[in-house]
Amino acid sequence: MGFFKMAGTAFTNLFRKPATLMYPVRPAKRFPNSRGTLTIEFEKCILCGICQKKCPSYAIEVDKTEKTWKIDRIRCISCGSCTDWCPKKCLHLDNPYTAPVTSEFKDTTREQHTGA
Repeated sequence: MGFFKMAGTAFTNLFRKPATLMYPVRPAKRFPNSRGTLTIEFEKCILCGICQKKCPSYAIEVDKTEKTWKIDRIRCISCGSCTDWCPKKCLHLDNPYTAPVTSEFKDTTREQHTGA
């Protein structure tokens, strides 16, 4: 009896549209209040480290001596805690379409010095 039920379901699904999204090929629909990818305006950043302290998943690393700000995109859960606590409001959760992250990747932002 179970086989016929399964075969019937498989047969009817042959003539339906796919139930899954074509996500990597076609961007998923974004909703107004959905969270997105963390971005930084490094020119405004004072490297205070509050975002690193408030990050529940330990995805942010601030190094004042090397003047770098790193984020581990795999660890980031897009909770927005860092954006809420940032005193300079230089962190934002943007909602652009980005390709899925499939391997460990760390974004590093470094202060640029111009020669004088």
